[in-house]
Amino acid sequence: MSPLALRQQIGQLLVAGFDGLELPVELKALAREFSIGGVILFKRNVEDPDQVKDVARQIEALGTELPPWVAVDQEGGRVARLKRPFTEWPPMIALGRSGSTDLARRFGRALAEELSAVGVTLDYAPVLDVLTSTNNPAIGDRALAETVDVVSELGRVIITELQNAGIAACGKHFPGHGDTSVDSHHELPIVEHPPDRLRAIEFRPFEEAIAAQVASIITAHILVPSLDPEWPATLSRRIVTGILRNELHFTGVIFTDDMEMQALAARWPVPDACVQAVAAGCDGVLVCSGNTALQFAALEALVHAVEDERLPWSQIEGSLLRHRRMKERFLATRAGRTPEPHGWRSVLGRESHAAIAEEIARFV
Repeated sequence: MSPLALRQQIGQLLVAGFDGLELPVELKALAREFSIGGVILFKRNVEDPDQVKDVARQIEALGTELPPWVAVDQEGGRVARLKRPFTEWPPMIALGRSGSTDLARRFGRALAEELSAVGVTLDYAPVLDVLTSTNNPAIGDRALAETVDVVSELGRVIITELQNAGIAACGKHFPGHGDTSVDSHHELPIVEHPPDRLRAIEFRPFEEAIAAQVASIITAHILVPSLDPEWPATLSRRIVTGILRNELHFTGVIFTDDMEMQALAARWPVPDACVQAVAAGCDGVLVCSGNTALQFAALEALVHAVEDERLPWSQIEGSLLRHRRMKERFLATRAGRTPEPHGWRSVLGRESHAAIAEEIARFV
């Protein structure tokens, strides 16, 4: 394989963030050289629906064969990048308190309609962490519930509705971030539960999601000594490959959480951690701050790891195949699922969606 072909293949493993309201020239240049797998939008990238739709078109145009993902964290509550005139959804703990699969179904369908209207193709939702620690700064009211049955059932319904409407869903954060007392954005949480407890509580929503054919799963930057005393989950081959891939039989795409979060970045340089995450079995790395030089360095590190045979090419091929299957599933037919060009604005914040949000809000 030529060096250029290798770089184009490795680029598929990156989902990149950026600064500003339009794609910077540096990111476009990175995409030309590496054919990156996706771009994630944050609040800093959102001005209004027309601008989001235009940026989504720009992102799709970066692809040569299958377009990059237009990704977002649109959960509801405090993690919602798209504000009014989009429907503003209450935190998911309120939906869980309703206990209603019908309400979860209507929510998932409405959320998917609004995302699709502006060209978003991948939503990093739902949160599948079981909130067993109420003093949890990272998860808190982002979780669907404090009980595994509710999280499992409603999570499965949301995934099904998002994906039936053409939006790829992503369960997070495996192997379970619900019983932590520190925020992995700032430091490394430790989960002390034994394996039998983890399998009974933390894993079950992910097993339900896998049964529902969830497209992707995000790993947690947490240390679980009973599963791997050395490596945090994102960097642990025992957890990513041994448990999620081999034990739970997940065949979709495994993404990392943002590799610039301090739980990892305070201990390992981001490029080195990206290599370790892929070695552990992750198919895609998120580098979200908008630092194009760092994104370039992460991809260069992955290229060198393949060239040095620290990363087996057969493993990279497996990841690329999973990416292709996921994109063919959701992107190849996306045009047939989007609203009519002149009617897409009417989808955003429509009365029926506002009524669903109000119904959920009764349980806040």
